[in-house]
Order: sequence, then C-alpha cells, then structure tokens
Amino acid sequence: MSKNTEKQVKTRHEMTKAEWTWFLVRKNKTAYFMVLPFMFIFVLFTVVPVVASLFLSFTQFNMLEAPKFIFMDNYITLFLDDELFITALKNTLIFAAVTGPVSYLLSFVVAWFINELPPKIRAIVTLIFYAPSIAGNAYLIWTTLFSSDAYGWANAILMELGIIDTPILWFQNATYVMPLCIIVALWMSLGTAFLSFIAGLQGINKSLYEAGAIDGVKNRWQELWYITLPSMKPQLMFGAILAITGAFGFGPVVTALAGNPSVDYVAYTLNHHLSEYQGTRWEVGYASAISFIMFLMMIGANMLITKLISKVGQ
Repeated sequence: MSKNTEKQVKTRHEMTKAEWTWFLVRKNKTAYFMVLPFMFIFVLFTVVPVVASLFLSFTQFNMLEAPKFIFMDNYITLFLDDELFITALKNTLIFAAVTGPVSYLLSFVVAWFINELPPKIRAIVTLIFYAPSIAGNAYLIWTTLFSSDAYGWANAILMELGIIDTPILWFQNATYVMPLCIIVALWMSLGTAFLSFIAGLQGINKSLYEAGAIDGVKNRWQELWYITLPSMKPQLMFGAILAITGAFGFGPVVTALAGNPSVDYVAYTLNHHLSEYQGTRWEVGYASAISFIMFLMMIGANMLITKLISKVGQ
C-alpha cells in the first residue's frame, strides 16, 4: 500500500461521519450538480405531497378554511365508524392479492415465451400482447362482450347454446362484477413491465448459460433460477413496482366497467372512497388519511417484494 493510500485511509478513520460525507460531496460535486434538477423535481412533486398528506390527515380541512388539527380522529373514524372504508379496504386487498402477483407472473412468463421466438415474429407478438394496455377503447371490447342485453356476445352465445333463457346482467350482478373486473385488469396488465422483462431477457450475457452448463446447470428451470432471474433483478424490481401500483390503483377499471359505485359496493375500492371524499365532499383531511393508508400499504408490499427478489438465485 502506497504512502498516499495509507494517508487517505488514516484520514478517513480520523474523520467523523459528517466530515466524511461532506468530503464526498465536495469530491463528487459535479455529479451532485448533475442530479440536482431531478432531486428538486422529486422532492417537489413526491416528497412534499407525501409529507403534506400526512400532515393533513391529522386535520379537518375543506379547502376553504384553515386546517383544524384533530390528531387521530380521522383514522379512528375510518376503522371504527366507516363501514364503506372497511368494504373498500377488503375489496382493494382482494384485488391487490389477485391481480398483483398474477399480472406480475403473467407478464414474465409471456415475456420469457416471446423471447424464445425469432426476432421478426417476436416483434409482431410483442405488439399483439402490448396493444391492450395502450388501447384507448379497450374497455369497449369487454362492455360489448358482456353487454346486458341479448346483443352481447356472451349472452348471445349462451342463449344460442340453450344454457340460459334470459340475458345475464353481467355488470349489474354482484356475483359477476368482481371476477370480470379482475379478468379485464389481468388482460390489460401486459404493459410497461412486460416490455421491461423482454429487455431484461434480451440483455442477459449468453456466455453465462455456457458457464452454467459447465458448473452443473442441467435444465431450463435451473437456468431460470440461477442465471436468468439473478441477471435481470433491476427489471424484476421495476416490474414489481408497476404491478404494485396497478394492483392498488384498480379503481378506474371498476368505474369503466361497472360504474361508481358498483352494485352493492361489491367492487368498491379505496380509490373510489378517496375520490368520494376528496372530489365530491371536499373533506381533504379525511381523504388524506385514506391516501396515506394506501401509501403505507404500497410501501409494505414493495418492501415484501424487495425481500423476495433479493433471495432469487440463492
């Protein structure tokens, strides 16, 4: 070790944590200057709204008068005196538990399958699978398919086969609303995460598979676990974040298909409850409490996914 290196190590140990941090900031000031615009926008449009929402959740605020601090009253009311919130919470957890993991796995499996195709066919098939997530009239297909009259495709086929005598009111029947909304959400889930998985699969160094074969990897499942998945952890994490966001942001799907509120509130979600108090009643403090609970749920889901992905390949 050179004298200069020994001096640097000795100086580092002599510094306090704050001094060493400031030393690194001065040393890398150009890099920090380059990321400053992003950090400013991130703090302004992400950190500040979250902090403001947390503060307002402890207040009574209607956008016209000054916020009135009421401490935990909003949260107590939510869990002990708001039956619709409990219904929305239950439905949201069901939707998230089903659509989140299934859409994530579905996106990866389809991407893995498409990655094995020849380049020209791969491009066409990718477009076919990705199109539903960007189609502006995607819901029109499903509302036509499950139209409540005899002209709906599902009703027409079932009546033609003699299975039913009268048309089924698909999106007005509490039995069918939630399953149909989940199916549509899964159908539309092959979006950006799907493309990121394909990019991750395309970016894997092929020599790793040759090295794996020498080290004892014997089949495609071992290749997947020990080579493919560990090589694309950034894409897996990105896809997980999108899946979590989509799973908890399920409200627009339900509204487009079954209206708001859905029949018997069978598909009423936290998105609907938040929209009700923020956009209709203007009870911003109460709405902030709902949004912060959703934020904590998404953070918890993200921490769980991060821990699971960290174990991939071990």
